[in-house]
Amino acid sequence: MQHSSDFCVSPLDLRQAAQARRDDLLHPHGYREGTAGYLMTSEYSCLDAGLTASQAIDMLRREAADAETIYQSYVLDEQRNLRGTLSLRELILAAPEQPIEQIMVHKVICVCTATRQEEVARLIRQHDLLAVPVLDEGGRLVGLVTCDDALDVVVDEATEDFHKGASITNHVGNLRDATVSLLYRKRVLWLVLLVFGNLFSGAGIAAFEETIAAHIVLVFFLPLLVDSGGNAGAQSATLMVRGLATGEVVMRDWLRMLGRECGVALALGATMAVAVASLGALRGGVDVAIIVASSMLVIVLLGSLIGMSLPFMFTKLKLDPATASGPLVTSIADAAGVLVYFGIASYVLGI
Repeated sequence: MQHSSDFCVSPLDLRQAAQARRDDLLHPHGYREGTAGYLMTSEYSCLDAGLTASQAIDMLRREAADAETIYQSYVLDEQRNLRGTLSLRELILAAPEQPIEQIMVHKVICVCTATRQEEVARLIRQHDLLAVPVLDEGGRLVGLVTCDDALDVVVDEATEDFHKGASITNHVGNLRDATVSLLYRKRVLWLVLLVFGNLFSGAGIAAFEETIAAHIVLVFFLPLLVDSGGNAGAQSATLMVRGLATGEVVMRDWLRMLGRECGVALALGATMAVAVASLGALRGGVDVAIIVASSMLVIVLLGSLIGMSLPFMFTKLKLDPATASGPLVTSIADAAGVLVYFGIASYVLGI
């Protein structure tokens, strides 16, 4: 029978493990921000692979004050390689002399120090984990990321995506305490860039001055049509950005998503075209009704495809897909909508 004194000289001696964790805390990890290595804590509870259940409980009792959590412990060999994981519940319910290797979970979900923090948070959420162990390049346990740290990541990432979706350059911190100058700096860059982007819409209108002069009634429908394309594009972009952020959609899904988006956009465009056709007939006759209805169909289709494709394009370029924001999509869709609308009008009216 193995006595409690047998494991006091183990390489995983409690004092040595505690000292190693203190050393980790005193010296910065040196890992890149946004990775599991940067996010992890070195205060974890570990157990020697050769212990019994009663010995493991004794060891945890001594470690409890320094560990981040004792509800999940990690079983290591002499080289600190991860052998398995063990919950406190399983440990308490086990027979005192039962070896922990018989009750531990051998297949452990873990990450490496370079894993992106978003992926760590996704794993914790997907598998309902209290924590996920972090391994170095040699496969040795160096820390863990707890569920509360992962929750902070989720909140921060969601806030960042919301800000980028509104074309705000960086996180503004606590909005209530933000100064006027800070809010100005965070918002001005994209707004100025989009002003110049919207010049393309003006150039498109200028290119069709003759068409507009001959049928001034067309101007009445211009805001309605280009806004519909921008709204449809913003909806598609929001869905794709969120899908890419959560991992529900990946790059190889682009063609399949493109085909489905075409079907949805055509259905939406046709519905909206029917809605505005009667208004076009009332304001300008059959020709205007045809122009407005066909333009609505094409503009909604084009705006939806732009909104869906931009997040994929940004991802392909190694950029944050959230940068494909509503204002950016709307500006591009507006310029395209102007060209489509007056191009169709010129063709139908023979100008």
